[in-house]
Amino acid sequence: MSASLARLTAGGFSIGIEAPLDNDWTHAGEQARQQDGRLPGEPDLQRHAGLAQLADRLGFRALWVRDVPMYDPSFGDAAQVFEVFSYLGYLAGITKDILLGTAAVVLPIREPLLTLKSAATLQRLSGNRLVLGVASGDRPVEYPLFGRDFAERGSNFREQVALLRDGAQSGLPPGLDVLPRMAAPLPLMAAGLAQQSPAWIGARMDGSLAYPGTPEDHARRVAAWRAVAGDKPYATFIHLDLSEGADEPMQRWRFGFRGGRDALVEELAALRAAGVDHVGLHFRRNRRALDETFHEIAADVLPLFHA
Repeated sequence: MSASLARLTAGGFSIGIEAPLDNDWTHAGEQARQQDGRLPGEPDLQRHAGLAQLADRLGFRALWVRDVPMYDPSFGDAAQVFEVFSYLGYLAGITKDILLGTAAVVLPIREPLLTLKSAATLQRLSGNRLVLGVASGDRPVEYPLFGRDFAERGSNFREQVALLRDGAQSGLPPGLDVLPRMAAPLPLMAAGLAQQSPAWIGARMDGSLAYPGTPEDHARRVAAWRAVAGDKPYATFIHLDLSEGADEPMQRWRFGFRGGRDALVEELAALRAAGVDHVGLHFRRNRRALDETFHEIAADVLPLFHA
């Protein structure tokens, strides 16, 4: 297991954060978006750097960013806006310990050698903090814009994984190389199945990035993952609205819930018992200030789970 994945799962379970660092999916957030003239699904990133540094200082294990190359109003989600490798390079420079994850880089629409060079650069400059989540993508409108065939994304994904695995050594003419060379293979986690069979993903990926769900959902998915991948890491995400009342009961919605700190602890414990190794918390629905929410989780939740 790579150093970054070993850190992700150290102690048997860990908690991270998923960008963007804004609660723009709330009523107040939507009002602010309209006043600012931002597009639907475009977060306010004025405080993203300070919040990333706060998450780092407070001991959250990883900060995850998505790869959304084109803004598509039919999806209404611009993710964290910035280009994924450029943004993680910036975050690497302003943080010290937090792992930097992609959830996930859409390989088939990217130039393979530049993806390799970008990932290797980020791994070197961050001090081996990169966890490279990869995917085949699910937005057909993007592929022709990049000169790629949506129908061939599965085979393209396999080819790019092979290139990332061997550092392009098997496909380069004699004498050429991609620098910086990697001291160890890049840690690859697959988002979903990426148009592959479960056996292929289990054998060739270092971990799984699973879609959000209930603990019961994850118990079934983890069992299927363990059957093809053994004890490789399994991570997922929760869309969280943490209420001020610690004992406020859980109200589930798609991909997450609203509830108090007690409900969050109960959910995380259930996910850990289901075999989940890491959970990234997503705060775009969170009605409270994010710094206040981060502090509460760091003080009263992280110590229960981070060894």
